[in-house]
Amino acid sequence: MNKYQTQQAQILEHLRHAPITTLEAREKFIMHPSGRVKELKARGFNIITQRVGKKKIARYILLSSEVQL
Repeated sequence: MNKYQTQQAQILEHLRHAPITTLEAREKFIMHPSGRVKELKARGFNIITQRVGKKKIARYILLSSEVQL
């Protein structure tokens, strides 16, 4: 497993329990969360992105843990 796959797994594990923001992901040493989420979406995970706050921070929400093929 390479570092990107490891980071995808970390984000996915978090999303299965609760939404995660860009800042929360960076606290977990995932420096490019939007890239990892984009990769997860490309793999078929149903994740939506919301913009929150004045700085337009992203919040990612997993709608279904089943892969959409």
